[in-house]
Amino acid sequence: MTIDYAKARETMVEQQVRPWDVFDARVLETLARLPRERFVVEAHRALAYADLALPIGHGESMMKPVLEGRTLQALSIAAGEDVLEIGVGSGYLSACLGSLARDVVGLELHADLAETARQRLQAQGIGNVRIDVADAFAWDGERRFDAICVGGAVATVPVHFLKWLRPGGRMFLVHGRAPAMEAALVKPADNAAGFEIESLFETELPYLVGGAPIPQFHL
Repeated sequence: MTIDYAKARETMVEQQVRPWDVFDARVLETLARLPRERFVVEAHRALAYADLALPIGHGESMMKPVLEGRTLQALSIAAGEDVLEIGVGSGYLSACLGSLARDVVGLELHADLAETARQRLQAQGIGNVRIDVADAFAWDGERRFDAICVGGAVATVPVHFLKWLRPGGRMFLVHGRAPAMEAALVKPADNAAGFEIESLFETELPYLVGGAPIPQFHL
């Protein structure tokens, strides 16, 4: 059976993403235009527009489409802004960010995922996304960004990520301990924590490598 991916994409936007309170016109247009199936491995391509977190290797997965939509809407990226993406994965969210922003730098821990994502982006003619193989918890880039998108969960807010933001910048992440995780928008602040946090919605994501809770031992 031949799948009508254009129709599946339209259905995803209208029956999954929009009903989950995603109303940003630029975000919806991006999701309706980009061929998500081109960022999914062949074995799972028929499920590219399903309400599922699809595996991509290394124990990681793509976000569900509804979470991708909410993530992009929360960041509210303007056309002239620069974005740092932590955890590139399949490259699909990178493509979405590239469509919305001026320039995107993506960090991906796994070299094979990074290379596949680069090839997928190139095939779609997306030239404003650069992907580096790097561990975000050890990375020390000098560049500053208007927004940071963290593609995996963290137990606690990595405060040092905030130093990569320009004044007025914001960071989207999912934090906490499963199953009580929440998505949030984080901004630097002059307080004891070093940031202010806006809770957005409850969800659950696999942890970034290095972002999981430290195991606690009890006697």
